[in-house]
Amino acid sequence: ADIFDLPDLTVMDDSIANGTYEPADGVMPLASFTAPRVDYSLHRLQHYTATAAEHFQNYVLFTNYQFYIDEFCRMSQDLLADPDSGYEAFVSPGNLVTMAGDSEPCSGAEPAKLPQMPAYHLKRANGSGITMVNIGVGPSNAKTITDHIAVLRPHVWLMLGHCAGLRNSQTLGDYVLAHGYVRDDNVLNQDLPVWVPIPPLAEVQVALEDAVAETTGYDGYELKRVMRTGTVVSLDNRNWELWDQPELVKRFSQSRAIALDMESATIAANGFRFRVPYGTLLCISDKPLHGELKLPGMATDFYKRQVAQHLKIGIKAMEKMRDMTAERLHSRKLRSFAETAFQ
Repeated sequence: ADIFDLPDLTVMDDSIANGTYEPADGVMPLASFTAPRVDYSLHRLQHYTATAAEHFQNYVLFTNYQFYIDEFCRMSQDLLADPDSGYEAFVSPGNLVTMAGDSEPCSGAEPAKLPQMPAYHLKRANGSGITMVNIGVGPSNAKTITDHIAVLRPHVWLMLGHCAGLRNSQTLGDYVLAHGYVRDDNVLNQDLPVWVPIPPLAEVQVALEDAVAETTGYDGYELKRVMRTGTVVSLDNRNWELWDQPELVKRFSQSRAIALDMESATIAANGFRFRVPYGTLLCISDKPLHGELKLPGMATDFYKRQVAQHLKIGIKAMEKMRDMTAERLHSRKLRSFAETAFQ
């Protein structure tokens, strides 16, 4: 202890961000995170993603499938080859940095094994590129990674993943734009009570809807046919299909839910908690309530068809939000009564 500066957990909580901080002697905090909390998260990012915090960009995509990461790597190479895109480098786990125009990394080392939540960074000047993280399955991972990325103060994060469709009118491959959440994930209840509503953010919603319209070529009724806006349920039990079905159906109906996953509500709630603009665009991969279960053959064929379009929509939405001013994107809906001086 005389040699090493050990972490002090008493100054590493999230009471400032949570709005529960009690100032001593009238001294108010300048920022949402203490210095030890920031330092802790910077080291955790390297641990969980196998990339240094310096590579993270201000526009962050989360996914729950490796298929999306594979496609992001492919699209990134195409964007790097376009001199008008402004993208300068691609970084993968092990801090492998490949500059635009190069075919091999100029620095870094291939990790012996992939980390728990590998991150990939399509870098642009001033951090205006796109980071994509495969968070795997479940709300615990979703909370863990957003807890740590939040200290970097990104401009927006989005969830692009797969979900179960809950309505008979939906078909596999349809999109779900979340405008509300049922928080049955149970990982943020102590930090953000479940009675706190998580509002949709107009700037993010419009960017996502416009990106879907431009990518699919649909508008009006045709757009509504392939993309439905509504409430998403996020659960902490992957085998929810084994629960009492009448009770489930009643609960889904009362909440007006249209889709179900395990991560989206957590990511949105942590965005709300940490004042990071958030959004969710999911793609329906199965409909358990209607007998369309996710089976190996069905899933593989579906992923190949739909992943590229879904990711293209996500990247287009990010580029639209990048063209907005930061003041416009960081919505007033995220501000509490007493905000810190530095956001």
